[in-house]
Amino acid sequence: MANAEKPGIGNEVERSSLGTLGARKLATTTKSHPQMQGITPRWLLRALPWVEVKGGTYRVNRRLSYAVGDGRLSFGNIGAKVQVIPQELSELPLLHGFSDDALLETLASRFVQREYKPGALIAERGKPAESIFLIAHGRAQKLGVGKYGDDTILDTLADGDHFGDQAVVESNDLWTYSVRTVTPCIVLELPQRVFEELIARSPALHAHVESFKERLKKPQDKMGQAAIALSAGHKGEPTLPGTFVDYETAPREYELSVAQTVLRLHTRVSDLFNDPMNQLEEQLHLTVQALRERQEYELINNRDFGLLHNADLKQRLHTRSGPPTPDDMDEILSRRRKSQFFLAHPRTIAAFHRECNRRGVHATSVEISGTRVSAWRGVPLLPCDKIPINPDDTSSILVMRTGQDHQGVIGLHRTGLPEEIEPGVSARKMDTDEKAISSYLVSTYFSAAVLVPDALGILENVQIGR
Repeated sequence: MANAEKPGIGNEVERSSLGTLGARKLATTTKSHPQMQGITPRWLLRALPWVEVKGGTYRVNRRLSYAVGDGRLSFGNIGAKVQVIPQELSELPLLHGFSDDALLETLASRFVQREYKPGALIAERGKPAESIFLIAHGRAQKLGVGKYGDDTILDTLADGDHFGDQAVVESNDLWTYSVRTVTPCIVLELPQRVFEELIARSPALHAHVESFKERLKKPQDKMGQAAIALSAGHKGEPTLPGTFVDYETAPREYELSVAQTVLRLHTRVSDLFNDPMNQLEEQLHLTVQALRERQEYELINNRDFGLLHNADLKQRLHTRSGPPTPDDMDEILSRRRKSQFFLAHPRTIAAFHRECNRRGVHATSVEISGTRVSAWRGVPLLPCDKIPINPDDTSSILVMRTGQDHQGVIGLHRTGLPEEIEPGVSARKMDTDEKAISSYLVSTYFSAAVLVPDALGILENVQIGR
């Protein structure tokens, strides 16, 4: 009975028509084009305006600026002992361009390590300003005084930030703000008297500091640029000021970067297996997709021209409490005119929506190229999985103004290449080797430029796991 219910060898059920297995031997299979995981919307490539670079290099000319060397510092530690890397001290405006390594090492060794609990004051408004402070680890807030005596948050300081370096060049001056810790902080402090002792012992350092004082006396606008003398609101026939607009003498030049690969295809494959799909075309299509993904990655992460590394340090903000809140997004929007889009990792966008839900605030959406995306204050919030998520579950949110006419962020590329298969991508036939394998060099050339510093802003150390 069991054998009758389960046909097997010797019990095959007799068919009355041709089966599907046999019919497939004569049928044509309908096939899809080769599919590929990892293809993303690549919003950055779509949103950036691209500028043709005929000569391979793009020069960004700007007005002369005196605000130089205002960088972040790096630290090392042996156990619990933290020390600033001596050469990093040249990132302080006061020491920018100073290259005496021996003196920098001496200076680094004179910093005193201090640790503060949350809510402690590192510096207090109205007290003598007699130290340089370096934030080695943690987060602190720079506090001003409001109209009615309450504290207002002027800025958020975090790992690598500093303050007080200009205060030590003046005597008997007072702190015009307070600095209070938000999290436990490790801070390195250099007292003014120690710095003055080193100046007295080193003629080179003394000359460098005097040169810095002279630069501070030169007229500057609020952006640190050489001021343009103007007169307004006058009556009669006063003598008008004469002026000119000074330029940077060494403007930055962006050389086009390249992404390349060599695609190999056996001639037997391309000769015999090209119907119904062209094997070379399918191989090139998938290769170009991978090349475009790498292009977007480089535009964000490349240490030379990538946007994460080229934002001006004054345009890098920290969140007030960790996760990305509507308050943080408003703060970074307020730092520039005509912000055109945010760029964030999808997980970061999800964290922002959680904060909105928690506060009972609803983020809006806008339509771009037929696709609806999240927005905040009418500015699209575009997803990009190329923005890294750090091991401590933090990431960054970029916001930018784009276009040459708006003095914004632009993409740089070169089109019209020999054997171009799509704008900016070429596939050159190289040769066929003794194994009958043909090689094709697939290339694309690109870069990105930030025309003025406030075109690009970054909200850093955004916690996305809370």
